[in-house]
Amino acid sequence: MAMGTRKHRQRQEQLWVTHSELATTPGHPFYKRLNQLLDAEQFDEFCERECLQFYADNNGRPSLTPGTYFRLLLVGYFEGIDSERGIAWRVADSLGLRQFLGFGLDERTPDHSTISRTRRLIDVDTHRRVFFWALGLLADRGMVKGKTVGIDGTTLEANAAMRSIVRRDNGASYEEFLRGLAKESGIQTPTREDLARLDRKRKKKGANKDWVNPHDKDARITKMKDGRTHLAHKAEHAVDLETGAVLAVTLQPADQGDTATIVETLAQAGENVADMIAREAAEAEPGVNLDGIEEVVGDKGYHSGAALVGMKESGVRTYISEKKQTGKRHWIGKQDQQLAVYANRQRVSGNYGKSLLRKRGELIERSFAHCYDTGAMRRTHLRGHQNILKRQLIHVGAFNLSLIFRSLIGAGTPRELKNRLALLVFVLECFIKNQQNLNHSSNPPPSRSRTPPFAHRAFQLSLKNTWFRHCLLGSESRRAAPTETRT
Repeated sequence: MAMGTRKHRQRQEQLWVTHSELATTPGHPFYKRLNQLLDAEQFDEFCERECLQFYADNNGRPSLTPGTYFRLLLVGYFEGIDSERGIAWRVADSLGLRQFLGFGLDERTPDHSTISRTRRLIDVDTHRRVFFWALGLLADRGMVKGKTVGIDGTTLEANAAMRSIVRRDNGASYEEFLRGLAKESGIQTPTREDLARLDRKRKKKGANKDWVNPHDKDARITKMKDGRTHLAHKAEHAVDLETGAVLAVTLQPADQGDTATIVETLAQAGENVADMIAREAAEAEPGVNLDGIEEVVGDKGYHSGAALVGMKESGVRTYISEKKQTGKRHWIGKQDQQLAVYANRQRVSGNYGKSLLRKRGELIERSFAHCYDTGAMRRTHLRGHQNILKRQLIHVGAFNLSLIFRSLIGAGTPRELKNRLALLVFVLECFIKNQQNLNHSSNPPPSRSRTPPFAHRAFQLSLKNTWFRHCLLGSESRRAAPTETRT
């Protein structure tokens, strides 16, 4: 066989190409199953009906269809792409994603400006209804209970730099503000060293009440999980602790405490559960708890007397960890808070309360890891709460869809499905090798000593442990969902 060279491969593209000569693809099996699910549930008809008010009847050229737009945002979760530019590039480069979105080889895929314009066209409430549609698919399959809810929040780095912050009162930049302080202290021509020394001596230099970023006024100066200080937003999830489904997601200012943000998140989760109860109330065996949310689980950040009293008045039992406090609390004039705190403390100390706290750390952190770490939304590429929340709602809705696919095919993303297939081939190779060793040991040659039977048993146990370790602690999920069909 003669070796070809790159120089010989260089040629001028033909002006006309027949359809049979175009490159084709069998399609990705994960996206084929996803399209089957969306088509069976009439996803496109639902999106077109909800987005009809945002489009003109017969004015201009046809735009990006609503079903295709929401599919593009689903690709961002399943492929782990953070920006709309990255989604547009990945779709243009992949034949499998072209088939998933319904674009032919002779059609041009949407660029990032088309995606962003469609996002600005469709409001937040429509994105929230699409999120609820995905939640309804879980409810139809018995994967939403709505009785016990765990709430937690995490920080998302904003698409804004600290160096761009300005004063809220006069719009002066940080350096201009320091120069003004230097002149007030008697330094008429301050150097960079003088400004740095003056800045070190100041306290509370990054107060949100004094500083704002002009490009993203919703971003707040906050301390991230890794200890760095950035402009950030706060995402909060309400997760069903029986199934792992995200019942509600909110985006709020990062400088607000957990006791202030839990009100909106819990109210949104309660509305979604009430809507699902209305959908299933007529059925003989509804999967959703007809009494709504009865238990709320949270960490120490959500513990306060006022918050516990408010949830008690709403008829919700709390299982919230309590902070260790030095000294003795005084309950004069706060008898209602005293009763709520003592009742919550008694529930948390029981075996049932401890099990709920363990599930909270497992399921809520899992949703954060899938949506923001492997899902690549830990740093936002959009500005403003409205724009970020639109992307976040569909992103978390895709996470809920992945729970369905974990029960159907054992994998929630295309990457995980690929890893599972590779693992299956590896286990089959190990099994065949083990059988060959067994056959060889049953008829050993005279000059060799026979392998002890316990050695083959040890090999089988190690193979079994390897299989379960990869299945239950795979690359995408640390443990299988409660409703997953385990292999």
